[in-house]
Amino acid sequence: MAVYGAGDPMEQARTLARWALGAAALAVVLLLTGLGGAGVLVLLGAFAGLACSAVGIWWFLAHRGPLRVSGALLAVGAPLAVLVMYAVWGPWLTALGALASWGVALVCARAALRLIRDVNGGPRRPRPKRRPRPKRPVLIMNPKSGGGKVARFGLVERAEKLGARVVLIDPSVETDVAALAREAVADGADLLGVAGGDGTQALVAAVAAEHDLPFLVISAGTRNHFALDLGLDRADPTTCLDALVDGEELRVDLGSVAGRAFVNTVSFGVYADVVQHPEYRDAKAGTAVEVLPDLLQGGGGDRLDALADGVRLPAQQALLVSNNAYAAPDPFSAAAARRPRLDSGKLGVIAVRVDGAAQAAEMAVLGTQSTGLNVLTAARVEVTGKAAAPVPPPASAIVPAQAPAPGAPGTIAVAVDGEALTLPTPVVCTLRPRALRVLVPRHRPGVIEPQPPLDWRRITEIAFQP
Repeated sequence: MAVYGAGDPMEQARTLARWALGAAALAVVLLLTGLGGAGVLVLLGAFAGLACSAVGIWWFLAHRGPLRVSGALLAVGAPLAVLVMYAVWGPWLTALGALASWGVALVCARAALRLIRDVNGGPRRPRPKRRPRPKRPVLIMNPKSGGGKVARFGLVERAEKLGARVVLIDPSVETDVAALAREAVADGADLLGVAGGDGTQALVAAVAAEHDLPFLVISAGTRNHFALDLGLDRADPTTCLDALVDGEELRVDLGSVAGRAFVNTVSFGVYADVVQHPEYRDAKAGTAVEVLPDLLQGGGGDRLDALADGVRLPAQQALLVSNNAYAAPDPFSAAAARRPRLDSGKLGVIAVRVDGAAQAAEMAVLGTQSTGLNVLTAARVEVTGKAAAPVPPPASAIVPAQAPAPGAPGTIAVAVDGEALTLPTPVVCTLRPRALRVLVPRHRPGVIEPQPPLDWRRITEIAFQP
């Protein structure tokens, strides 16, 4: 039997795992017994309120007229009714105590798993390599991107002061950004960079990867999702230019959809159809609310069939394929809605199929365990086209594929890094592992260490290991 000292990481992990299990048990006990005889009713009421709110949201998005109004009232009224129930029955202190206990359980569990990962040498963020200062960097800048961030932050002057040649895009004419990048390579550029949106970033990144040149990301777009997951400062894009004088290199994956590069996501289905509307850029929320009923049609709108590494995803309403998987939603994690890694060599896949209000409620309560939501990873995703009219959902929305689904020939709407495109079917998404050399500043404020997955079975094993 192994003997550990009080300061040994394994002993610390075991102690933290026991604290996690104890705190989780306390939360359950408080909920089941601390609320008195009404405890079970309170819990059932909370779940019912969540389900009713989801039904209301579904009615609001998928219908017009009286049913949309009813949906809005239900989406707002159900949570308020739960709050009134808690206020009348008075379980506030008990609920807060249970929530605090659960928070302690999550913190201790994650700390225990991190210790075990560190001891066993598990996967961590790869260490970047220091690189010499580029001699002939060329930066392509879109002065319109991000509402004029290029001018507002003085990016041209700052870049030229650091020795870079800046190529400004003329927003009044249609510009082939990839052609500009290739011209820069032909003129001897030893680094390519972009100050612009993620769609522009992807086009130049493809040229950099093609010629095995370092690529510099300048967070001058509107959302800057790629910059976020690289840990760059999105509030001040001038800090990205520090990589020119004090940089280090990361090797990351580069996605490909129908031969076009992407750095973040490819969307199919409802979202892709919404962004096709020209008014979407100026009024995103209003456009979505206006056109969603036609796309969803109460659960019976157009569907897409897809195949992800031998797993068939039939009749999906929305499909998101990402360059590496996004972290699972977790309100206690700073990495929620971010990609903890960009070099795993796998595409992330999120597929959504909602056949009506009942399944919307099920998804709200069960999350990733619901039949309408599938989250997986794959090396190759093929979207074969529009499916036939929807059928009742099977016991599991994931069905092992015997053969590719026979998608109808034609074209489908696709949103590639937020850019609206129309592509012929079948549309194939793949990944080029570690194909892109990204030069980043040595000091990046947004770097987050990947968290190990929260596994309560593993926590139990750690707690009771000899």
